[in-house]
Amino acid sequence: MVKIKAITPKSIAEKAGIKTGELLSINGFEINDFLDYDYYNKETKLTLKIKQDKEYTYSIKKQEYEDIGLQFETFLMDEVKSCRNNCIFCFIDQNPKGMRDAIYFKDDDSRLSFISGNYVTLTNLTEADIARIIKMKLPLNVSLHTMNPELRVKMMKNRFAGERIADVTRIVKAGNRVNIQLVLCKGINDGAELRFTLSELYKIGSFGGIAAVPVGLTAHRDGLFPLEPFDRISAQAVIDTMNEFAEKFAARDGRRTVYASDEFFLTARLPIPPAGYYDDYPQYENGVGFVRAFADEFLYELRDNIKRRKKYRGKEYIIVTGEGSHEPVSRLVDYAGRLFNVNTTVRAVKNNFYGGGVNVTGLLTGGDIIKALQGAAGTVLLLEDMFKKDTELFLDNLTLTDVKEALGTPCEIIRRDGAEVFRKIVGI
Repeated sequence: MVKIKAITPKSIAEKAGIKTGELLSINGFEINDFLDYDYYNKETKLTLKIKQDKEYTYSIKKQEYEDIGLQFETFLMDEVKSCRNNCIFCFIDQNPKGMRDAIYFKDDDSRLSFISGNYVTLTNLTEADIARIIKMKLPLNVSLHTMNPELRVKMMKNRFAGERIADVTRIVKAGNRVNIQLVLCKGINDGAELRFTLSELYKIGSFGGIAAVPVGLTAHRDGLFPLEPFDRISAQAVIDTMNEFAEKFAARDGRRTVYASDEFFLTARLPIPPAGYYDDYPQYENGVGFVRAFADEFLYELRDNIKRRKKYRGKEYIIVTGEGSHEPVSRLVDYAGRLFNVNTTVRAVKNNFYGGGVNVTGLLTGGDIIKALQGAAGTVLLLEDMFKKDTELFLDNLTLTDVKEALGTPCEIIRRDGAEVFRKIVGI
């Protein structure tokens, strides 16, 4: 049931006399959420059925992508679907107590895959949902983890998890672009199981991208399934397997398709691959290519300004990173420091809030930053990844203002963009 909460003033809908109520159908097609609305709203002639005190029919004309002026209660026009799995590696189960309620909510909504790039397991989809995805040719990000049905059931603790592997085949063969995520757990779905998974995916057809990411393990795992972090040798083994299958996909499809995430390279202490490794960065938001893209953006801007370097004079800055990305960011800043008048340091902050093996920048908290930077001099630059979207709120509910006041030094939020960071520290 899709509720119209308001009508935009002077819009097509207002001129047509449409009132608030329940939107039932467009051109005879039932409307259940924003996907239906967006798909059937593209026609230039629309017949809308709306339930108010009774059912009313409205006919309107519009341009193909013109907004008709209906406002809905939520952006999905429906409630977010929650996860039905109990995965042995679930990061949300490893959150410490006392965080915002929203952090503990496990979503598994395919519609958020199209909007925000979320990865979904397919275990809560109906046959009608799958048919709609295929009909609308919607792209999809799938948390697959393994092509072994029995192992998928074991890892996700959902008796239907193995059956839904077949849906991946159906969706890919229908021509939809699909990205696959494999959260690897050492000794469980790596090694021979990873080779089996990649072999089976190769048989299905072409994918947008297939990425392996290591399981994230915090210090808050009491009572949870025992898992081990990847070490240098096991991370190297994953990279070798992914590279082997990338060659197969490239020979057939003209692109690598298969990638190991940045964390595997950092753990294995291997150089981050060049840009060509990542094709068109299909899984950038999944942590695949962050470091390379940031470095290339930074170095491109540096080279573009090298002849004008005597003009610039940067302030004193401190860039905060997690322990995992400290080394590559430091190398870039040190290089800029030798060529430009740069007075910037890079500080790695240990994640005591999560503990365990969590070392990514985006999961740093205000409390850990305050503890690590006591007495620091200079303006602190904090990447936007650390904050709740469109806010100044850290995961531990501290704010940017809290950190500023505790440190007694200026603090600024900066986009995760290598070029912007370079311009900032050299004073452009």
